[in-house]
Amino acid sequence: MSGLLNTVVIIAVVAYVFIRQFSAQRLPSSGRKVWLIPAILGVMAFREPHLLDPDHPTASAVLLVAGVLLGLMSGAGWAWTTRMWTDADGAVWTKGGLRTAAVWLCCMAVRLGLGGAAAAWGVHQGTGAMTLSVAAMLLSRSGVTLLRARSVQPAYRVPVGG
Repeated sequence: MSGLLNTVVIIAVVAYVFIRQFSAQRLPSSGRKVWLIPAILGVMAFREPHLLDPDHPTASAVLLVAGVLLGLMSGAGWAWTTRMWTDADGAVWTKGGLRTAAVWLCCMAVRLGLGGAAAAWGVHQGTGAMTLSVAAMLLSRSGVTLLRARSVQPAYRVPVGG
């Protein structure tokens, strides 16, 4: 896939997920659905021919690992700042708020800083690095959200003595 198309896909996925987090979303009962987008993005990233800069392999590998770690941390932060509750049927719902937006904005600023460091060192980072970072973010968000969902208690009280 071309670099421009990868960039458009990344921006579209991030914009869709960012906007969607501010509306209540029912967590799928099957965990399989939440792994699909991270898996697709991961495959796209590893198919990128220049995931590492051949002129600066060590520096580009360090920046790639830092970007993936940032993605994992931002996804976990996103999941921990997301409000969760259950409805009357026992389904778990999620909704992001101001703290969630703050996590996103801070992580985007750090990601831009990583890009700036790469540019200052003369390291070329293709879209594969960003795609892999977004995949890591969505993957960790899904994992932490599913772990948190196991412990969510019903938001209603059952009358005693019925």
